Amino acid sequence: MKQENVQPKKWEIFSPYFKQIEVPAKSILLQEGKVSKTMYFIEKGCLRTWVNNDGKEITTQFFFEGDSVSSIESFRTNRPSLYSIESLEPCVLQTISQKDFQDIIQNSPELKDNLVEHLFMRLIKSQQIFFSYLKNTPQQRYAELLEQHPEIIKRIPQHYIASYLGITSVSLSRIRNRR
Repeated sequence: MKQENVQPKKWEIFSPYFKQIEVPAKSILLQEGKVSKTMYFIEKGCLRTWVNNDGKEITTQFFFEGDSVSSIESFRTNRPSLYSIESLEPCVLQTISQKDFQDIIQNSPELKDNLVEHLFMRLIKSQQIFFSYLKNTPQQRYAELLEQHPEIIKRIPQHYIASYLGITSVSLSRIRNRR
């Protein structure tokens, strides 16, 4: 979720590659099954990733200010994305296209190193979430979520948190009431 921010001055020299957009809440930025052509860097707002499981949305991750989001495997391979990306709040996003990303990778060792480090941090966080889901109870995952991102309770609707934890909203209410 929260990534170490790259020093803003380093990013400024690459601003011609980025385009700022504003999107309202509940905007689908990438639909599951479509090829990802854009990477998003969140200046303001919150995004989530989710999968469709027989018509039921299952939230897989939340992203906040300072995070980058894309279906990186789709973005890099031109294969259909395994999940959707949606805004949960009105967002201000910096975007970069596949082509510009490739140009940076090929022509700018400094930004390439920064992006590679950023993507490694994202991979590490994704692995932590995956293994937490395998090893921990919903109560433990909720406690981790609160510890790492206390703002989630204020910013994320309860049904998305429940979906992320793999439980119903009623079960989440019970967990919250025990605290």
